[in-house]
Amino acid sequence: MAFLVPLMARAARPAAHRGRAAAVAVRDAAATRERILRAAEAEFSAKGLAGARVDVIARASGSNKRMIYYYFASKEQLYVSVLEQAYADLRRRERDIVLGHLEPKAAIRALVQFKFDYFDRHPVLISLLNAENVHRARYLRRSRRLRGHVPLVKTIAGVLKAGVAGGSMRSGVDPLQLYMSISALSYFYFSNRATLSAAFGRKLDTPAERRARRQHAVDVILGYLRPVSRSAAR
Repeated sequence: MAFLVPLMARAARPAAHRGRAAAVAVRDAAATRERILRAAEAEFSAKGLAGARVDVIARASGSNKRMIYYYFASKEQLYVSVLEQAYADLRRRERDIVLGHLEPKAAIRALVQFKFDYFDRHPVLISLLNAENVHRARYLRRSRRLRGHVPLVKTIAGVLKAGVAGGSMRSGVDPLQLYMSISALSYFYFSNRATLSAAFGRKLDTPAERRARRQHAVDVILGYLRPVSRSAAR
């Protein structure tokens, strides 16, 4: 029976080799898809859907047009996938925010600062959002991955509830409205600072101006959340 051992070992080797080859193929496919998405993100953010060219994306990603269509079927579907990835990263970062150890006002301050810093570090997202708003979210609505609630809204609701209970925040604040306001204060600045700088003759894209705008966003949101006195309510 000893002579069967080498035969069995030789028979097992091809199966093991096929398993390793399959794993390598999966990793290579994932890496190729990621390169295409990164190249497409840069192209779409710079030129929009209409102006972006698939052959430019192919060259930048080290692939070819046939491979791009194999993974994404069409230019439009590639654009949707880029939007999905950009939104998914934002939602993932929002879910990672830990606020349970902070008192309510400190938690809101941290949220406003996070939103500002995220837009500051991800200018591509601003460009993609601007372009998709021109399309009235036509392509974003095609995505099934992005449907549903935003987890951070639920977190904000909990912070507001704690703030009202502790007397540090006003009651009756809609957490979704607050989420939009927090986003808007940062988004507007980053999406319009070039035109605002030209209109007002003031360089708004300096480190000092960014720090001032960041603090302004915090002050505006916390000022709105301040409890309303009875006399003011009347």
